[in-house]
Amino acid sequence: MTRFSIKIAGASGGGLLSMGDIILKALKNMGFYLVAEREYPSVIKGGHACFNVTASEEPIYALREEVDLMMAIDSFSLKIYIDSLKNGGILVHGQERVIEGKEAIEKAKAKGVKEVHLPIRTVALESGGNVLMSNVVLLGMMWKALGLDYKYIEAEVTERFKNKPKLLEADLKCLKAGYDRTEKIMDIKMPGKVPETILMEGNKAIALGAVHAGCRAYFAYPMSPASTILTHMANFAAKTGILVKQVEDEISVASMTLGAMHMGTRAFCATSGGGFDLMTETVSLSGMIECPLVIVVAQRPGPATGMPTWTCQADLDLAIYAAHGEFTRLVLAAGDPSDAFDLTQHAFNYAEKFQIPVVLLTEKGIAETHWTIPMFEQGKIPIERGLVEGEELKKLVNEDRYRITGNGVSKRWVPGASDAYYFANSDEHLEDGSLTEDAEPSRKMIEKRMRKMQTLEEALPEPEIYGDSGGAADISFVGWGSSKNVMRDIIEQYAEKNVKVNYLHFSFLFPLKTEVLKKFFKENNNVNLIEGNYQGQLGNLIEAKTGLKFKGRLLKYNGRPFYLNDLEKFIDANL
Repeated sequence: MTRFSIKIAGASGGGLLSMGDIILKALKNMGFYLVAEREYPSVIKGGHACFNVTASEEPIYALREEVDLMMAIDSFSLKIYIDSLKNGGILVHGQERVIEGKEAIEKAKAKGVKEVHLPIRTVALESGGNVLMSNVVLLGMMWKALGLDYKYIEAEVTERFKNKPKLLEADLKCLKAGYDRTEKIMDIKMPGKVPETILMEGNKAIALGAVHAGCRAYFAYPMSPASTILTHMANFAAKTGILVKQVEDEISVASMTLGAMHMGTRAFCATSGGGFDLMTETVSLSGMIECPLVIVVAQRPGPATGMPTWTCQADLDLAIYAAHGEFTRLVLAAGDPSDAFDLTQHAFNYAEKFQIPVVLLTEKGIAETHWTIPMFEQGKIPIERGLVEGEELKKLVNEDRYRITGNGVSKRWVPGASDAYYFANSDEHLEDGSLTEDAEPSRKMIEKRMRKMQTLEEALPEPEIYGDSGGAADISFVGWGSSKNVMRDIIEQYAEKNVKVNYLHFSFLFPLKTEVLKKFFKENNNVNLIEGNYQGQLGNLIEAKTGLKFKGRLLKYNGRPFYLNDLEKFIDANL
């Protein structure tokens, strides 16, 4: 598999996102498969940031730490990121006073890097533009250095600024000047055809999944990296009629979501770990009154404020154990946009069918990362409300809402839809919802709610195996969330070396399915854990429940995603 990678480095607020977006869309229109992520500090403007893009003529899912080409917008970013440029790579920059980045440029030359330099401010002014158009000159320089067809970048710049014709004319002159004054260094060939793909990030996929699931209300208090779900839901509101509310705090967010679900409206909310901390009392209330609740938790490193704009997989234990008391819950984890779209729909169905809280975990490394993926398959997951409706409502006159059943699931109907009434009581209660503190009925009701755990576990799918499952692999991994992406690329990469790598991926994390897991351990001798946290939280859960032991643990907890380099080092050391 051949791929090439680009890093755009600059200050936050310095046009980096716009340039990245133009490059992504131009490459997609050429037919490349893409993965792109943005690294940025938790400040509104300033600080160093970068936009990483990897392209290939075949499907790809993960990034490599080192890049083939780095485009530095300013000297500060040049110094910060120069070490991520690989030996023999290409450095594109436009510093007028090269002395500002002299040390970094000398370091690059020592690595055999090819320097592409123009005084971009001067070129922009000479081309009829202004200083702000220097970035467009850089864009032309980068495109030519890679040997890419000019018409694609020209078309995307035109699309970007088509509503500003005067600016567009100057931008195109700056783009062409940068392109014409640069020598071709690489000669990247276009893919044979343009695949039918969409460019999608995880948060937008969650929002689309919610719309597709029949969601009618969304409540949120902005908290990165979940914030853009609110943006997307707000953008969809006019066309879908979904009620979208930015609420004053996460406590109110969770309460409004639960209240909406109690009254029969499909609703959900999203937050990060710190916001979920505040929601846990409502999670417990959901468990007691057996009302469905759907919460998306977009993970970032903690504790406390931690690193708000970076990624991790450290909130699995939080999702499993948060909230007081014992009750049944479901924890899911998205691994990519396709997962996010499907699992959002499953989250609503499981929440309503089993009358439980459902936590859908995602990560900054999924929420804001872009992939080219096949178009979503619509209509494959039917909406399952788990409600008593229609003619059945007339038969509910003597029905107890919390009737004790063998599988733990009682009949649920929208309050007011039937003559049958009940108390949705946060205290321990009898089958009709009325309060009790008596020992025997309390015991029976707790057991009734906990029986849903077994019923739910039986209904969940097993984890999925990636890679050759026939016979023992040379090395195997178990993981969840975004780990799937780096594993899919690594499996293909090592297959070319005749090294068998396989991977068992959990999308449904709790309650834990173990049949395929035990078989996977039995068939493979070198099974290792891969997780983006310090303790190996899924690994600990697996070992505690099954007694199985991992041979090794590849753990990462510095706020960065797993890169291909991380896996290569681990695999080569543990074969």
